[in-house]
Amino acid sequence: MDEREWLAERFEEHRSRLRSVAYRILGSLSEADDAVQDAWLRLSRSDSADIDNLGAWLTTVVGRVSLNMLRSRRVRREEPLDVYMPDPIVDRIDDTDPEHEALLADSVGLALLVVLETLTPAERIAFVLHDMFAVPFDEIALIVDRSPEATRQLASRARRRIQGENTVPDANLETQREILDAFFAAARDGNFEALLEVLDPDVVLRVDFGPPPPRSRKVQGAAAVASQAQSFARADLEMHPALVNGAPGIVSTRGGKPFGVGAVTVRGGKIVAIDILADRERLARLDLKVLNK
Repeated sequence: MDEREWLAERFEEHRSRLRSVAYRILGSLSEADDAVQDAWLRLSRSDSADIDNLGAWLTTVVGRVSLNMLRSRRVRREEPLDVYMPDPIVDRIDDTDPEHEALLADSVGLALLVVLETLTPAERIAFVLHDMFAVPFDEIALIVDRSPEATRQLASRARRRIQGENTVPDANLETQREILDAFFAAARDGNFEALLEVLDPDVVLRVDFGPPPPRSRKVQGAAAVASQAQSFARADLEMHPALVNGAPGIVSTRGGKPFGVGAVTVRGGKIVAIDILADRERLARLDLKVLNK
């Protein structure tokens, strides 16, 4: 085995973790793969003898590449969207892809990723690397070009923002699924009161239709969300149960084509958040095995 083959083998040992890091930072599966590939290219051009800790070195590279991607993304968006939905990871309810399991270790629900989208790039880097992957602030500081104490403050601000939102669901998946089924049954029946029974009073509905028109939207409050649910129920959609980022969700189709991917967050037996990606271009790029009979 020559040195490049040896280096490639060592890199593969870290690929899964690096992809998990990049997905949490970027919320995009394709960009995460690009960031990991960039890390490999940089490693292949480096002198491995100068690298004391390969895992830490690669994580730092992926962090820097991802930070640049986040900053570039902000510049490209001429008009900020009211809601930007990260790429959902969709599985059958009884069969999770092993690659998806690795990506979703420690449970990264769609609601959490949506909140991460509201952070500044530096806050997101600091929170993800420190709170999710236990990277020391001294190392993160080199990535975001701040002092360790300033980097600690970035993570703290991000943590407070996330703790102020409903991102952690109840643990029991079966109960979550029962509540989601009750929600859709009430929507199909046009039963407004039954909808209110399963919705938290402050529930939030976020729908990403992609670049306008139509505009993405955010609706808050049980009555408003129940009304939206009734209108969706009249849209002649076929619903396919799925796991979306490890939580109960739905893939909807119209005329055999994907129309939306949605996930709910259930806390205290009530739906506190509903997150839906309905951007047709992005839906077409997703791995939707759940639709294969």
